Amino acid sequence: MYPETTSLNISFYIRRTRPNKHGEVPVCVRITVNGQCTDTTIHKSIRPELWDAKRSRASSRTALGKNLNLYLENVRARLVFVHRELEMDEQPFTAQQVLDLYLGRKTSNRHTLFELFREHNDKCHQLVGIDLAEATAGRYDTCLKHTLAFIRHTYRRDDIELERVDRRFIEDFGFFLKTSCGCSHNTTMKYLGNFKKITRIALAREWMQRDPFAGMRFKMQPVRREMPEKAEIDRILHKEITIPRLALTRDIFIFCCFTGLAFSDIKQLAPEHIVTDMQGHRWIRKPRQKTGNMCNIPLLEIPEEILKRYRTNPECLAHNVLLPVTSNQKMNVYLKELADICGIRKNLSTHCLRHFFATYTLAHGVSIESVAKMLGHSNTNMTRHYAKVLDQTILREMSKLPSNL
Repeated sequence: MYPETTSLNISFYIRRTRPNKHGEVPVCVRITVNGQCTDTTIHKSIRPELWDAKRSRASSRTALGKNLNLYLENVRARLVFVHRELEMDEQPFTAQQVLDLYLGRKTSNRHTLFELFREHNDKCHQLVGIDLAEATAGRYDTCLKHTLAFIRHTYRRDDIELERVDRRFIEDFGFFLKTSCGCSHNTTMKYLGNFKKITRIALAREWMQRDPFAGMRFKMQPVRREMPEKAEIDRILHKEITIPRLALTRDIFIFCCFTGLAFSDIKQLAPEHIVTDMQGHRWIRKPRQKTGNMCNIPLLEIPEEILKRYRTNPECLAHNVLLPVTSNQKMNVYLKELADICGIRKNLSTHCLRHFFATYTLAHGVSIESVAKMLGHSNTNMTRHYAKVLDQTILREMSKLPSNL
C-alpha cells in the first residue's frame, strides 16, 4: 500500500540571471514532494523571450520550442516514474531522493550498476599480472564506458539501479552497441558476455532478483581470416626493402611466421627467453602474456638470423628486448604498406600470422599436440580454431587412394 500523504508536483522555470554568451538562460525543474522542494537544471537553455512563464514551457511557435517541450514532457514522465518506484517501497522519502534517483545517484539501500561495475573493474586492475592480463582489465573498462554511454543515451541518467536491469535493457544495450558504437556482431557478443559477469555477481549478492540473461544464448558468427600463402611469404622474405620502418616490419612479420608468437609476446621477447638444450638446440621458452601458458618453440634458422640483426640495436639494449617492436596499431598500418609494395591483395595483420604458423606446421606433418605446445594452448581444441585444411594437404592425402576407383 502506498503512503497516504505523499504528493508530487513538477514545474519548470528559467533562471533569467544566468544568461550564456548567446543570450540563452538555463531551464530548470522544481520537484515538490509533500511541500518540500528541490531544484536542478535539465541541461537545456532557451532565450528568455521564447519562454512562456504562465504555462511553464517554451513557446511552441518555433521548432526549437516544440522540441524543448517534448523534452520537458519526457523529464516529467521520468520523474513521475521515479516517484512511483519510491512509493512502492512503502517508506517515507523526500524530493531530494526523487531527484537523486532521477540523476542516477545512490539512494537508501538501492545498489546501482555503476557502483558494482566500478568495484569489479577496480579489482580486475589489482589482479593484472597475477590472475589477469592487462588487456582483459582494459576490455572491462571499455565495456563500462559503453554501458554508461547507453544509460545516458536511453535513460538520460548517469547510473541505474540493478533491479531495473532486465531483458529489455540487455536487448536495447546490444542494439546500442551495434548501432551507436559501431560494434560488429562478435564484438557485441563479447561485451554482453563481459556485462553478464556483472549481473552474475549481483545475483550472487542478492542485489538482483531475476537474471536478465535467462534464456538468452550468445552465438558467435564464423570469421573468415585472410591468411598469406607460402608463395606470398617467400615474396615478402626476398623483397628488397630500403625503407627502415618497412624493413623492420618485414623482419617482425617473418619472425611471427616462423615462431607463431602473438604480437604481445614478440614485443616482450627478452634474452632470457632464449635457451639452449643439452643437444645444443636453441629454443624460445616464454609464458604467453595473455594466458601464462608456456610456449616451447624451436628457434629455426630464419628467425635466428633476424635476431642477430638486432643484437646491437640501441632500443633493444635500452629495453632488454630482442626486437625493437612498435605498437600493434602502427604494425598493422605498416603491414598494409608492405603488402602493397609486394603486390599482395590481402589484409595482412599480426594475428593472421599465428594462423599461418598453425596451418603450415600441421600441413607439414607436425602433430596437433606439438603445435598446441608451441602456440601455448592449454588444449588442442584451441589449436583447431587457428588451423585450416590446405589444398596441398587434401592433394597429399587423396594421392594415397588408388587411381582406378
